[in-house]
Amino acid sequence: MNTQSVRDGARRDVAAEITAKILRELESGVLPWRKPWDGARTGLVLPRRATGESYRGVNVIILWSAAMERGYASPYWLTFNQAVKLGAHVRKGERGEVAVYYGQGKRKRLDEGGAEVEDAFRFLKWYVVFSADQIDNLPARFHPAPVAADVLRIVEHEAWFEKLEIARIATRDIACYIPSRDVIGMPSVAAFDTAEDYAATLNHESVHATLAPHRVGRDMGKKFSQHALAAEELVAEIGASLLGAHLRLPPHHIHDHASYIGHWMKLLADDKRAFLTAAAQAQVAVDWLLAKSPSPFAEER
Repeated sequence: MNTQSVRDGARRDVAAEITAKILRELESGVLPWRKPWDGARTGLVLPRRATGESYRGVNVIILWSAAMERGYASPYWLTFNQAVKLGAHVRKGERGEVAVYYGQGKRKRLDEGGAEVEDAFRFLKWYVVFSADQIDNLPARFHPAPVAADVLRIVEHEAWFEKLEIARIATRDIACYIPSRDVIGMPSVAAFDTAEDYAATLNHESVHATLAPHRVGRDMGKKFSQHALAAEELVAEIGASLLGAHLRLPPHHIHDHASYIGHWMKLLADDKRAFLTAAAQAQVAVDWLLAKSPSPFAEER
């Protein structure tokens, strides 16, 4: 895999590029993590690597957004070299999409006493991927036939939630997670337009609940003190979208949080890596939830 370090590549600040794109979409009223996946089109919901493994974190949002913008049907995204190794080729003139990953390294220094110590640091790398729809001569598996994907029923979602062992209480008209009591408050199913809306809102609050110290132990205030609430809400929004993909909830299932859009824009304008951080934290939260209570839908290859 050919990669380029953002630290070393002064010519291109990928974190800033991603943030600028997200900001443009927010300004136009689009929430790019709201993936309107169509189960009638394909049963593979999350973007996939050449190996069939799902992309994670911010890459899911990046590739969802690109697929919807350009009308790609295949969930697979490959590098140029991966296509070549499969005997395929990217069509001339096609533009790829940037994908990223964080790495960790160590650097040596001398402490005040002259002893050599190692400091760990994280760095961001990027590489370019192409949709299978931009590549000729790929094996047929990269263009899965449309299938009717199952959707999780409310009774099945309730069974999934119960395994999380997160307390839930009835509230009148607001859904919320109460950290001081470590409990999720939810109105009745009848208060929502559909049972799927209820389930997706419960997913959103479940992501919030992972901030508890005995779960993930997240505290967005440490990094985003002035924007802690907006940052945490962004984690829950992205996390609920990722979780909805794993649990096959319909596309229009999360209530709009229009009041947060301005706060998110301020957060992203102040810190070009805020969205990447929020997406990474959302992935950690979803990993915890699915480890505690796996999706009833097996991973498809």
